[in-house]
Amino acid sequence: MDEKFVKEGKEVLDKTEEQSDSELIISILKTKRELDMANGNFEFAENELIDYYAYQIKANKSKLDYLMKKAKKQGIALDMINEIYFSKNEVV
Repeated sequence: MDEKFVKEGKEVLDKTEEQSDSELIISILKTKRELDMANGNFEFAENELIDYYAYQIKANKSKLDYLMKKAKKQGIALDMINEIYFSKNEVV
């Protein structure tokens, strides 16, 4: 039986496991891309921006660690994520 939630006054069914896994993978890829961008920007940062990018790097690393632990707990392998990442890049 699906659990029901209320969102903005509407009844919403709980997400399927496949939808949840897909969203988690997308979040991991997005966070990895943000971490890579922050690392790249940090290399050229000046003055106050150094602290800003250092904070972004630390925050994105923490978020990525959390998401990867969650993925591992759900049985999503890192190789699967990398394979999806590479297949998405080939299409783009």
